Amino acid sequence: MALDLTIIPYSTLFILLLSFLLSLVTLLTNRLLTKREQMKAWSQEIAAWREDSLKATRTGDKKLMAKVKKQQKQIMQLQSKMMWQSMKTSFIWFIPLMLLWWFFLTPLYSGPEGPIPVAYLPWIGGEWALSYFYWYFLCSISSQALLSRLLGMGMGGD
Repeated sequence: MALDLTIIPYSTLFILLLSFLLSLVTLLTNRLLTKREQMKAWSQEIAAWREDSLKATRTGDKKLMAKVKKQQKQIMQLQSKMMWQSMKTSFIWFIPLMLLWWFFLTPLYSGPEGPIPVAYLPWIGGEWALSYFYWYFLCSISSQALLSRLLGMGMGGD
């Protein structure tokens, strides 16, 4: 496969910007759809229950163990609600993102021999060529981490 170095910087930057934009849109959607105060309260309640559960297990306190067992169903329901809150954005964006991949990125960055390189990482074993999929994946993880911090959206809601 002949390498055309003139298209690599543009495709590299395009995928970087696309991943940044999509990360921003999904995080903002998540921020709008998630009840952050409720998530924080649920996280604290679950953490307190886990602490009690560990303490009951370590100390063998039967009274505390009974209390923990009694609350277990409620805690599992809270965990389920938290998972649903965090998955709402994924359900909303799954199909549009798949359409973007199948109908735009794959045809744009695939040649007759498969995916074409869009980025090079020279510091890993000499020179490492990345297809659009791997470059998008790296950019997306980085964008999500950076934007999550900037927008104050960590795993526990804050």
